[in-house]
Amino acid sequence: MTEVHPVILFYKYVAIPEPESLAMAQRALCVALGLKGRVLIATEGINGTLAGPRAAVEEYVAALRALEFFRDIEIKASAGDAQTFRKLIVKVRPEIVTLGAGPLVPDHGNHLSPEEWKRVLEEDPEVVVLDVRNRYESAAGKFANAVACDIEHFRELPDYVPQLEALKDRKVLMYCTGGIRCEKASALLRNKGFTNVFQLHGGIVTYQEQFGNAHWLGECFVFDERMTTRVDEAMVPIGRCAHTGRPTNRFVNCLHDPCHVLFLLAEETARENADTRLCPACLTGGLTSETADYKGSPARGGELGD
Repeated sequence: MTEVHPVILFYKYVAIPEPESLAMAQRALCVALGLKGRVLIATEGINGTLAGPRAAVEEYVAALRALEFFRDIEIKASAGDAQTFRKLIVKVRPEIVTLGAGPLVPDHGNHLSPEEWKRVLEEDPEVVVLDVRNRYESAAGKFANAVACDIEHFRELPDYVPQLEALKDRKVLMYCTGGIRCEKASALLRNKGFTNVFQLHGGIVTYQEQFGNAHWLGECFVFDERMTTRVDEAMVPIGRCAHTGRPTNRFVNCLHDPCHVLFLLAEETARENADTRLCPACLTGGLTSETADYKGSPARGGELGD
């Protein structure tokens, strides 16, 4: 039987005076405990997701909460295994989640608990649900009737906001995976004149712990080797192959390295036509598996599949 390695997801916006020193300490702690995953640290806080043996994860959480900065940090956990992450990355970054919208004070006062969120969904037919994740995340799963932002990366959201202009005077319920993106996205929208925006506290992860698939369709995209997680009870799959529309939850990167966009591709589709390993845009643009630029491609002088 495969040993379950808990996967923890955590973040906190808090002033970190010496992020480099904290990063060194975090790296040493994770190495000592045999944890893998990613921890990003900035002067504005910490953002991490790690996996490892249960005892090691519990020791890490205890050590993290022993620090004054993170005494009350929220930890979300799910089931993984030894292959959930390939390696450990601990880095100091300008932002713990990259938005690139200049100085923003994350919004904290407009959170709705999962219970409040569900109640508003059920009692207010005029509310707008806004998904501020990337387009491929929404393709795997989302709240029913959610408006999904057509962005490939979170840093594209500031330029996308004008397309949400019609929502300015509406009551908006915003969500993301664990909550970290919403706190900045909410502040961004508020600065752009949105006046009635609320965010799901703890994100999809916390909501599904309590309510499963109520008002939720499909699976939840995660940034590790699992790619998606799911609650099987009453699940309505929505993932569809980008080329054929077949049901699938299988994500791949576009074969063309300069593109490398992430998209859904059914195994049957890939078996039928090797060119479908290219995203729809690259395939429509005339590229093939013979002419695409990737390691081992005939276009580089190598053999297909090298």
